Amino acid sequence: MNIETISLSGRKKQVSHKEMTFWERLYLVAIVKGLIITIKHLFTRKVTIQYPEQVREFSPVYRGQHMLMRDDQGRENCTACGLCALSCPAEAITMKAAERKPNEMHLYREEKYAEIYEINMLRCIFCGLCEEACPKDAIYLTTSKKLVPSSYEREDFIFGKDKLVMPLDVAMKNAQIKNAN
Repeated sequence: MNIETISLSGRKKQVSHKEMTFWERLYLVAIVKGLIITIKHLFTRKVTIQYPEQVREFSPVYRGQHMLMRDDQGRENCTACGLCALSCPAEAITMKAAERKPNEMHLYREEKYAEIYEINMLRCIFCGLCEEACPKDAIYLTTSKKLVPSSYEREDFIFGKDKLVMPLDVAMKNAQIKNAN
């Protein structure tokens, strides 16, 4: 068995080096096919959306803005394990862990918490791998229609805990809904 016959994927194909015919060498058939496709597109309806007046319908699997979740008592779920940062293919998440102090029991669930948690929205590809990797369900990609606002400064696209942590009133509302069910 030689190296040319081994195929790990099973998709290896043998390339043929057959001689091209006269018409194939002229590329006339290929040019005509390309022109036919172009002419078809001239007469199809355009998909341009007039943005402020018309709003595009979002996909059912739409992933919106990130949010750091809180539990029913209003404490942050994140334990700064770093799995979300490790799973991020764009390396958009940075965090710094810190120890919880005795007077911060009402703020954080575990002894360790994310002192600094930042997501660079210029790098983020909204893939949702951070959400799937989190063992504490701390990070969540919302289905809200809020997008990353435009700006001229790069620093405005680095979302810290001030923009990412779920507001306390929303966490308490979620706890009331859970308790009602």
